[in-house]
Amino acid sequence: MCRSIKTLRPPALPEKATEEDIRAAALQYVRKVSGFHRPAAHNQEVFDAAVDAVAEATRVLLDGLKVRGSNSVAV
Repeated sequence: MCRSIKTLRPPALPEKATEEDIRAAALQYVRKVSGFHRPAAHNQEVFDAAVDAVAEATRVLLDGLKVRGSNSVAV
C-alpha cells in the first residue's frame, strides 16, 4: 500500500486526526488505487467523489475504533 499514508489513530497520532489528515490519507489512497496523481478533466468528478467517500469511511472507522487497554474511543 501507499507508504505515505500515515496511521491516524493513537498511539501513532497522539491527538484526534484532523479533517486535513483524513482528507490527505483519502487522496493518497485514491491516487494509488486509480493510478492517477491528477485525473483528466473527464475523470475529475468521479475521482473527487471517491476521495469524499474514502474520507467519510475513514471518519466512521476512526470514530468507532477503541484502543485496547484504553477506556476512551480512539479518534
